[in-house]
Amino acid sequence: MSKKEKLLEKLLSRPQNFTWDEAVKLMKQYNFDLVKQSGSRRVFKHTSGLKIFLHEPHPQNTLLNYAMENLIDGLKSSGEIK
Repeated sequence: MSKKEKLLEKLLSRPQNFTWDEAVKLMKQYNFDLVKQSGSRRVFKHTSGLKIFLHEPHPQNTLLNYAMENLIDGLKSSGEIK
């Protein structure tokens, strides 16, 4: 199993310790670019034009459940995963 697959499997299990850095790494591997906006707002933009809007977590670095759900939904909507 590749590192990409392991990271995806971790996201799909919705752990309490999935970090922002892991999310950025995973999304880049699935053809999403990170676009910074004002404050802590961030957008993952897929090559198809699909956008996922999130807030970068702070001061902790772990994602909340809604953010993980948004990432999973975006990966499915873009056709990157089933």
